[in-house]
Amino acid sequence: MVLKLHMNKRASIWLFAGLIASGVAACTPQIDHRGYIAKPGVFSQLHEGQTKAEVEGLLGSPTTTASINFQGDSYYYISYTTEQRSFLKPVEKDREIIAVRFDRQDHVSGVAQYGLQDGRIIDLNTRKTPVIGSEFSLLAELFKGSGDTTQGAVLPHSR
Repeated sequence: MVLKLHMNKRASIWLFAGLIASGVAACTPQIDHRGYIAKPGVFSQLHEGQTKAEVEGLLGSPTTTASINFQGDSYYYISYTTEQRSFLKPVEKDREIIAVRFDRQDHVSGVAQYGLQDGRIIDLNTRKTPVIGSEFSLLAELFKGSGDTTQGAVLPHSR
């Protein structure tokens, strides 16, 4: 009986240690790096006057390009880092955008670097424009139209 009680204590200690370890592992954030990952020092090799072919040879294909070629084309190299903890939504922690601008003769006219602090988040998936004062509570949505007696009724035509 003493041996059986001793084994149950040992098993419960291992079970408790396993639960603590899995709890700590669940809280460990998952870091994801996505987009363009540049070789160290590659952007310092860019200078005005280089052609598009030289830029592509140095940096590779851009993540995206400008859709309107008004005064010259632009290449954008975009990378970002997200962090996700267990079942929560991923949170963007860092973003870097390198914009290479070209003149009308397709030579580099400037290079700019932007970060997360330079932009603002725009939700393109909802397709809704937020309007102040249009938020309803759950009860207001449930009872909306409950006092309307003409809803669904056929109204006679007036002559």
